[in-house]
This record gives sequence, C-alpha cells and structure tokens, in this order.
Amino acid sequence: MDDEELERIRERKLRELEERLLRRREMSAPVELTEESFDRFIRENPRAVVDFWAAWCPPCRILAPVVEELARKYAGKVAFGKLNVDEHPSVAERYGIMSIPTLLYFRDGRLVDETVGALPSQVIEERVKRLLEVQV
Repeated sequence: MDDEELERIRERKLRELEERLLRRREMSAPVELTEESFDRFIRENPRAVVDFWAAWCPPCRILAPVVEELARKYAGKVAFGKLNVDEHPSVAERYGIMSIPTLLYFRDGRLVDETVGALPSQVIEERVKRLLEVQV
C-alpha cells in the first residue's frame, strides 16, 4: 500500500466514525432536567415532552421505558426530558402537577397537551404524533 491509499482509507474510516457518532446522538435518551435547565430545554426544542416523575413512584417506573423508547423512536423530531418533582418542585408547582407521572407536551415553547398516569404506549405515542402535526 502506498501513502495515498492509506490516506484514503484513513479518511473513509474517520467519516464512518463521525457518522456512527452522529447516529448515536440521534438515538436520544430523555434529558434529565432541573429547575435551571427546564425553560431553556422548552425554548430550544420546537417539540418537547417532559416526564414529571419521582423515584418512589411505581407508575413512574412503569412509564419510564415507554418514554425512553419514544425518545429513541422520535429522536431528531421531539425532545424528551425528565424532571424529578422531589428534587425540582418549583417547576411542578408552576404547571400545577398534582399527580405523577405526568407528561407535558410543548410546541414552540407553549404547553399544548398533558397526560396523567402510566398510560399505554400507544396512547402516549398518539399524543406525540399530534404534537408533530403542523398547526395552521
């Protein structure tokens, strides 16, 4: 092998590695939110779903894998976040969260939908699909 061929191989391998890293980033997981990061998350993501949860809550643990799967499925289209209500109560208070798990759905920074409880994944996915619909 000559130097040019090695350089071509090196360049190709670097491109493949970059593409894999970008795809991995696209296979998103929910972002852990805080009182400080919540508003920025909602502002910076045109479509966002936030899971209000607590560690002691069994229905929250049931819902967690559903949220994680939807975050992967809709990566690049909808941002998913999780906010622990015990650690960051002021955001939950601001939105009047009385029961958990609660999912809030945001479009362009505005609250547009809400679900409460460990609902079936199909129900939540329908709400995510509605969030993606173009509003006239």
